Amino acid sequence: MGNEAFLYPESALERAMEVRTWILKAASGEITWLRAADILDVDPRTMLRWRRRYEQHGCAGLLDRRRQRPSDKRVPLAEVQHILRLYREKYPGFNVRHFHQIARREHQVTRSYTFVRMALQIAGLIPKQKARGKHRRRREPRPCFGEMLHIDGSPHEWLALRPGERQTMIPVVDDATSKLLYAQLWQSEGTHEIMTALEEVFGVHGLPSELYSDRASWAAWTPKAGEQPDRSRLTQVGRALKQLGVQHTLAHSPQARGRSERLNRTLQDRLVNELRSAGIRTVEAANRYIRQNYLPQHNQDFSHAPSDPSPAFVPVAATDLDRCLCHEETRIVARDNTVAINRLHLQLDKQPGRRSCAGLEVTVRQHLDGRHTVSLGRRLLGAYDSGGKPLETLPSGRNSASGYALRSVADAAYPASP
Repeated sequence: MGNEAFLYPESALERAMEVRTWILKAASGEITWLRAADILDVDPRTMLRWRRRYEQHGCAGLLDRRRQRPSDKRVPLAEVQHILRLYREKYPGFNVRHFHQIARREHQVTRSYTFVRMALQIAGLIPKQKARGKHRRRREPRPCFGEMLHIDGSPHEWLALRPGERQTMIPVVDDATSKLLYAQLWQSEGTHEIMTALEEVFGVHGLPSELYSDRASWAAWTPKAGEQPDRSRLTQVGRALKQLGVQHTLAHSPQARGRSERLNRTLQDRLVNELRSAGIRTVEAANRYIRQNYLPQHNQDFSHAPSDPSPAFVPVAATDLDRCLCHEETRIVARDNTVAINRLHLQLDKQPGRRSCAGLEVTVRQHLDGRHTVSLGRRLLGAYDSGGKPLETLPSGRNSASGYALRSVADAAYPASP
């Protein structure tokens, strides 16, 4: 065929050889020209043109000449190399959607997502996508902002510059808008970490109608592994949500938590690479980056307006959050007017109108900032620091619910964990 054959793919050459075979059979009289056109699935006029081109130019005349002319829409090689160099040198490991957004925003790349994906695949920088799983029906999101929140813990090596170390990301996302309301790295997923997240979200937005989570140990008490949780025995988080009037719904499978699972995959895809690109090595620096940089950009990219503009959040007082979002236990006051908890002995002062508090059933709370308080109903009997020392002397006749204002004193000395 000549040197021009090297400009064509193998499939085009095989097609040209097949056309030549049937042209020769028709020319020898073995079959008719109409039969040859039917076999090749072309119009008889096309068959006539191929016959003339074969007689004039041989097999080369049967090749598609348009393949020898470059496309008017082809992308300059330098631009393709710039995109590949960006990904290879600065953003390795980023998923294509994330890389395409950053490239358009920060590096003036104007090509479409599809072009960038195909370029990266052809260059071997990313694998081709696997076939999707079986068909599932999507649950429609709640209509109102704040009607349902999802909370979950995701253990992962979030700090790529510290390999081998795993942290736990605790995100809180709204079901109606997909807005990420909270995200922070912790060393583990426990009652204190979950309550800290809820305190921040509830303090800023208010109380949601429903909280959706998995069946972790902080969320539900399960007698034996694999059995159904015992909803009659509330955990500390379950008790706090019940006191605040928030419905707590437990998921029974990972598939039921599809939105949380997808959010965790998105965070693992994007945040790990951004923290690595920013040179972040500590949890404290990572949490600052998440608050200041990642959360605003994530919500700009993924959140959307709710179908019903009326928010479902209910305002809540800070004192109610402080009273409910804590570790709460019931104790009997000893004869020496002390209450024992966590190897601490909290000494109660003499209370107005009482000779002694001995024998009283009181509520002892360990708050998120480390403070301890002892209450009789809504009446505050004492407030103590994390070591069990009184924070200040309560004015006579003033130790009531207003005593929770002592939190401002404790916050100054014992700020919340980062």
